[in-house]
Amino acid sequence: MLAKRVLLLFQPKRCRAYSNATETQTRKVTVLPDASVDTFRSQAYGPAIPVLLPRHTFQQLPAVQKWFAIDTPTTTLKRSYLARYGSTIVPLEISNNEHFSRTEQSLSFFLECVHASSSSYKTRPNRYFSAYVPGARAVKRMKLSNDFFSAAAVTVAQDSTLYPSVTTPSARVYLAQAAITSLPQGLRDDVPTPDLVLKTGKGDVYDSSIWLGEAPTYTPLHRDPNPNLFVQLAGTKVVRLVKPEVGRSIFAKVQERIEGSASDVMRGEEMMKGAEKKALESEIWDDDHVKEHNAPVWEAQLNAGDGLFIPKGWWHSVKGIGTGMTGSVNWWFR
Repeated sequence: MLAKRVLLLFQPKRCRAYSNATETQTRKVTVLPDASVDTFRSQAYGPAIPVLLPRHTFQQLPAVQKWFAIDTPTTTLKRSYLARYGSTIVPLEISNNEHFSRTEQSLSFFLECVHASSSSYKTRPNRYFSAYVPGARAVKRMKLSNDFFSAAAVTVAQDSTLYPSVTTPSARVYLAQAAITSLPQGLRDDVPTPDLVLKTGKGDVYDSSIWLGEAPTYTPLHRDPNPNLFVQLAGTKVVRLVKPEVGRSIFAKVQERIEGSASDVMRGEEMMKGAEKKALESEIWDDDHVKEHNAPVWEAQLNAGDGLFIPKGWWHSVKGIGTGMTGSVNWWFR
C-alpha cells in the first residue's frame, strides 16, 4: 500500500533505531528524534509508518511505578496495591501446553495465579490450581478445566519423608486486552491517555487495553482495524511487523498449508492454539521463513517506558521475553 518513495522515509538519517534484529533477516523500526505531536503526526501517523518513540518516553506513567516492583532482579507485581481492586472482573487467557481458553475472573484470582506460578508447594498446593477440578468452588468452572490445572498437583518423591516433592503449576494465566474503560477509576488514573493520542488525528480513542502476564507471553500474527499506540510498562517485549499486503499473503499461505478456512478479519481462539498458532509463529519468527517472504519484516524491542506506533492494517506479532512480569498498555486511535 505504501509507495516506494514512502519506504525511503522509513529510516531517515536523523532518526535512530533500536532492536535485536539482524540486518540480513529483519529491519529495525525507526526511532523518532523526539516525541512531539508535530513530529509524530508528520513522520508516523500521517504516512502510516511504524515508529518507536524515543526510549523511556512513557516512563512517567503512574502504572510503571505503582503496579510493578522493577528494582528487583525479576520484575514482579505490587500485589498489595493491585489487591485494592481485587473484585474487578478482568478477561484472562489460560493456557497449558496445547490447551487454551478465555474466561473472566476477578483481579484477585489473577494475582493469586501469578503468585502460584512462581511458587513451589511441598504439601498443600494453591487452591486456584490443584483445586481446580469438577466441584471446586474457588473459581467458576470452564470447559477443559482439568486439562489446564490438574498438572499443578503435587507429586510425591520416592522417599517423601526425606525429600518432599516440589512442583510448580504448569498453567499460564495472561490478563489480555482488558479495556481500560472497564477498570476502577484508580487504575484508570494510572494509565492516562497520552497527548499523542488525544492531539493526533481526530483526538479520540477508539478503545484501549492493558496486558499483564509473566514472560514468556505470545500474541500471534494479526492486524488491527485502527492505528495503535503500544506502550511497555514493565519487562521486555519484541514485536515483528509486516505491511498489510505481506501479512495477508502470509496468512493465506498458512491457511492453505493447514487446510484452514479462518478469516483474517474476525480472529478467534483458533489463532491461539493448534496448527494455525504454530504455523503463524514459524512464518514470522523463524528467520529461515522470514527470508523466504522476499519482503521486509520489521522488528522492535520495547522495555519499560518505550512506545511503538503500529499503523492501521499492519500485521504484527508480539512476544514477551526474559523472566518475570511483563505489562503493556495500548490505545487505538479513532
